[in-house]
Amino acid sequence: MINKLKPKSEFSRNVLTLMTGTTIAQAIPIAISPILTRIYTPEDFGVFALYMSVASIVSVVATGRYELAIMLPKKDEDAMHLVVLSLMIAGLVSFIVLFIVYIFNDEITLFLKNPEIANWLYFIPLSVLMTGIYQSLNYWNNRKKEYRRLSINRILQSGTTATLNVTMGVNGFGSSGLIVGGLIGQGVATTILANIFRRDYNLLVPNIMKLKIVALAKKYIEFPRINSMHAFLNIFSSQLPIFLISYFFQNTITGFYSLANKVLLAPMNIITISYGQVFLQKMSSLYKEEGNEELKLYRETTSKLLLYSFPIFFIFFIFLQDIFSFIFGDKWEIAGVYAQILIPMLYLRFTGSIVSSVVIIYNKQKKALNIEIINTILRVLLLVIGGVLKSVIVGLILFSFFSFLVTLYRLFWYAEILKKENV
Repeated sequence: MINKLKPKSEFSRNVLTLMTGTTIAQAIPIAISPILTRIYTPEDFGVFALYMSVASIVSVVATGRYELAIMLPKKDEDAMHLVVLSLMIAGLVSFIVLFIVYIFNDEITLFLKNPEIANWLYFIPLSVLMTGIYQSLNYWNNRKKEYRRLSINRILQSGTTATLNVTMGVNGFGSSGLIVGGLIGQGVATTILANIFRRDYNLLVPNIMKLKIVALAKKYIEFPRINSMHAFLNIFSSQLPIFLISYFFQNTITGFYSLANKVLLAPMNIITISYGQVFLQKMSSLYKEEGNEELKLYRETTSKLLLYSFPIFFIFFIFLQDIFSFIFGDKWEIAGVYAQILIPMLYLRFTGSIVSSVVIIYNKQKKALNIEIINTILRVLLLVIGGVLKSVIVGLILFSFFSFLVTLYRLFWYAEILKKENV
């Protein structure tokens, strides 16, 4: 009976495996959120959100984006060279970031208009290094279809972070409890993947050659030259509300927004991270084969995601304000209002983020970069309008609506790419 309920296709089984682990990993922070909102203040969440925003923006280019190329070579030997290349770049970038923070700490703190972030800036290089290592090893395991391994690792990371967040919060550590808990959880996950990776590395290490690394770096030069800028702008534009709300308003308002964003993204990530990784692996495989099945996979994936997710997003849109007030406490009700405003944007982003790997596989990164440049500039202007008007609500409405339109355009563009490439 149980066997009959299991997905028949390998694609569905892989999605289910990753989704199970991701669901548990994301459910843990969601489950403890009502506890965290009662032992941490909105100001604490505001400082933590600003730290994570800075770390995320820098980390996205920590490997020169060469980790994305790990999925593409036909030979594991070439993929291993790309892993080594990614790790080397991550080490170099983290060192450069440490140097910048050490020299310009006061200037960065003044720019961010948040004195509380000053000491935490010194931990950014560590976050960058661990993220670079983790992402490189994550894509290697994705290539090897080690989805069970990845699922267990995510659960351990989430569990460690949650335990430390609660323990340190109860003991009055303030924002440091959130930041340190996240760092240690990330460190545990990275260490475990690194230890497991050593087995594969030892098998292929005799074949690692400097000239091969250089040759592959040149072959996939589009990743650092174009995709890294695209990724940087993408994460920067998504983190813009944190920076600009922190700049124009108080840590309290930043904390409200960060909780709204976190609560919405956590359940979304359950599917987008898992489905996106398997979609990338499947689309990469179809790309290497004859048969022109890529467009069919894209259409089936996008139509199902848009159809099945709509009722869920619609229900959340109606009841989010009441949900936030009930679960997190009356003082967090305004966070529910912010969450409602973000729903339209996140509805399309849910599907768009899963299928966005079409750009990478078909090397359409130049146009993707141009789109992201325009997207970022307009997002900044729209949020600044809200800041000048002293209205977070106005800024977020403009931000959400424009982001909805941009993602809609991207979905049609991805389909056009596949049509032209598979004629």
